Amino acid sequence: MEVILIVAIAKPNNGIGKANDLLWHLPADMKFFRSQTTGFPVITGRKNYESIPKKFRPLPNRENIVITRQDITYENTDVCSSIQDALRIAKSYKKNKAYIIGGGQIYKQCLESNLIDKLVITWVDAELDADVFFPQIDESTWTITSEEKHNPDEKNTYSYTFTEYSKR
Repeated sequence: MEVILIVAIAKPNNGIGKANDLLWHLPADMKFFRSQTTGFPVITGRKNYESIPKKFRPLPNRENIVITRQDITYENTDVCSSIQDALRIAKSYKKNKAYIIGGGQIYKQCLESNLIDKLVITWVDAELDADVFFPQIDESTWTITSEEKHNPDEKNTYSYTFTEYSKR
């Protein structure tokens, strides 16, 4: 099973969130996220999961796996206490991919533990005030395999680039 980290990051400060919310409203990125993750397990931390509006939880057409140390349950969602447990649950679904969808601590732990096979990053050209940041990408570990640049339009306020990285 390929483990893919998917995230939208503000360029240049690496901000990914503030007050447990996204920094922007980019419908094109939401559509991209949905097209990438639909049909596959998604792994997230509790705070990130709870930041998703209730009407969208659990994320439809995906196996939702939440990592938390709290004794909590969510409807139609697997709950576990570690990334390793989450990956075991994801493998049990017998899909060829699983997505790590946040938040900041989960991203950091996955990268530090060398658990990620591919990065799918939407780079957003906006320096916005953030309180959660994505770690610096180690260019000796990752190489860009594709980029798709987009300009702002009537629905998307900022320019953005869909970028895929694979391990060197």
